[in-house]
Amino acid sequence: MLTYPNIDPIAFHLGPIGVHWYGLMYLLGFTAAWGLLVLRVKNSPRGFTVDNLSDLLFYTALGVILGGRLGYMLFYNWHETLHHPLQILMIWQGGMSFHGGLIGVIIAFIIYAHKHNRAFADVSDLIAPVVPLGIATGRIGNFINGELWGRMTDMPWGMVFPNGGDVPRHPSQLYEFLLEGVTLFLVLWIFSMKPRPRWAVSGLFLILYGFFRIFIEFFREPDIQVGYLAFGWLTEGQVLSVPMVLAGFIMMSYAYRKKLCSNI
Repeated sequence: MLTYPNIDPIAFHLGPIGVHWYGLMYLLGFTAAWGLLVLRVKNSPRGFTVDNLSDLLFYTALGVILGGRLGYMLFYNWHETLHHPLQILMIWQGGMSFHGGLIGVIIAFIIYAHKHNRAFADVSDLIAPVVPLGIATGRIGNFINGELWGRMTDMPWGMVFPNGGDVPRHPSQLYEFLLEGVTLFLVLWIFSMKPRPRWAVSGLFLILYGFFRIFIEFFREPDIQVGYLAFGWLTEGQVLSVPMVLAGFIMMSYAYRKKLCSNI
């Protein structure tokens, strides 16, 4: 069994204000995404420039934060939202939904694409390869917070989390860091290095994230206020990920059929 490091969730103080590792992880993710996008747009075949990135990342950040928090409170904590609606504002306590953040980002992309007269797919395909960086840093933030731990395990890498009882559990946050973060980033970045038809990069992102999330949910303890939805194993995260996989396959199929037609 491994020892959970039990890191203080507050990284440092600025006067009376405590700066949380969770927020710093999101800042790190956005900073890394910015740096890689600068490299990416220099070779963009669809007319993006470095000057476009400021607006685009601002829209994306709003979509992630607002959508992620609202999604968590609506998908996973509806009862708490009804009784304590101000909890929605307490992002530093943790509690962000990837699926809510995805919806927020899609809305942000629609607004940005309309405002700047861009194709939505071009915006989405540009950003998709760097999204896993934010997922990766967010999962490290979950790990530091000691939240979203896994199910009980007798594997040698199990950990006893401060709020997870006295039994060893899967460090499922680290599984997500490796699969949804590192692995997904590497695959998408390499895939997107060559010109691809519109929707292909976005479609691959949806497929892989959905599969990874469905798989990891078998090791992750469901939120106590939600529990299992059916069969003693089906979770909210799996249900929300299935439409992602289906949408991804539809997008990939459409992308390559359109490419084939254009070559006729």
